[in-house]
Amino acid sequence: MTQHWKTDRLGNVATLQRGFDLPHRLRKPGPHPIVTSSGIEQHHSVAKVPGPGVVTGRYGTIGKVFFVPQAFWPLNTTLYVRDFLGNDPLFVSYLLRTIDFDEHSGKTGVPGVNRNDLHEIQVSLPQTRDEQEAIAEALSDVDALIESLEQLLAKKRHLKQGAMQELLTGKKRLPSFSGKWELKRLGDIAKIQRGASPRPIDSPIWFDENSTVGWVRISDVTSSGMFLCETTQRLSPQGIQSSRPVSRGSLIMSICATVGRPVITQIDVCIHDGFVVFDNLRVGREFLYYILKFIEDNWSRHGQTGSQMNLNTVLINRTEVSVPSTVEEQIAIAAVFSDMDAEIATLETKLSKARQLKTGMMQELLTGRIRLI
Repeated sequence: MTQHWKTDRLGNVATLQRGFDLPHRLRKPGPHPIVTSSGIEQHHSVAKVPGPGVVTGRYGTIGKVFFVPQAFWPLNTTLYVRDFLGNDPLFVSYLLRTIDFDEHSGKTGVPGVNRNDLHEIQVSLPQTRDEQEAIAEALSDVDALIESLEQLLAKKRHLKQGAMQELLTGKKRLPSFSGKWELKRLGDIAKIQRGASPRPIDSPIWFDENSTVGWVRISDVTSSGMFLCETTQRLSPQGIQSSRPVSRGSLIMSICATVGRPVITQIDVCIHDGFVVFDNLRVGREFLYYILKFIEDNWSRHGQTGSQMNLNTVLINRTEVSVPSTVEEQIAIAAVFSDMDAEIATLETKLSKARQLKTGMMQELLTGRIRLI
């Protein structure tokens, strides 16, 4: 046992209580948050519980824990801490996040937890309020960092989307560029060819993990950024003959399931019939990549539906896009978005590291393996 720490029933650390019903017809605008099992839903003129408080889902969405600094109204889909029994509320909120609520979920079709079951869970915590507060403050600082990075990342993505609306339509021009843009079909600026799939597709004869030629799956593309650097599967010589080889540096796009996702290959691959490749480009490759990213969300409106969404090459060929007349302007526009992507990628890395840091800190600080006092 860690010195000055104790193990006890959760019910002896914090008393959980079911939330309160509040029909929509009775809700009136006000300053007090209404907390559901998914978080703050609305605000109400009246608070049912004084702050600070801690709320978690009772049924429906379970496992999320919310710290509410001000007075609030917990809905009846939640459990809230009625009594902290002398413990620090913010620390208790982090302590509850270490509990696997799914393990204690009921056996009905709708996920749910019973407060009496949760009260019996054994938890470890510091005996002194000072150490609880020190732990809560350290974790809260990391949460603040994560929140600031999330907000900055959302802002950068929003700025990029706005820039795409202007720069990829010719509404706004970069300095030193002029002249009209042309409306062209994709089929006029590239040779678009669909991939091919060996059959039966799950036969082991098509694959060889020692091969240098990858076989692109939808999951490979959705987990990549602008460039495809690896694939989860590789093709045997027989598999290569039965698919469509695509050399490194090619622009490909998914046309099945997750439709319209473009990527530039940085390895030798083959594509199955859920992809197309854009060859013989008459525009800059990176510029066309960003054009395809810009119109990506539009494909689902025009794709054919069946067991899953898919596009056909006829539709892709006749799709019209705006193109600047000079390659220099195409390159300059692509460079703007490349810089934005690099900035976004840096923020995504920082955010990932901050989240990993928090996970590690919770494992160490909420078990007493690392002490702050």
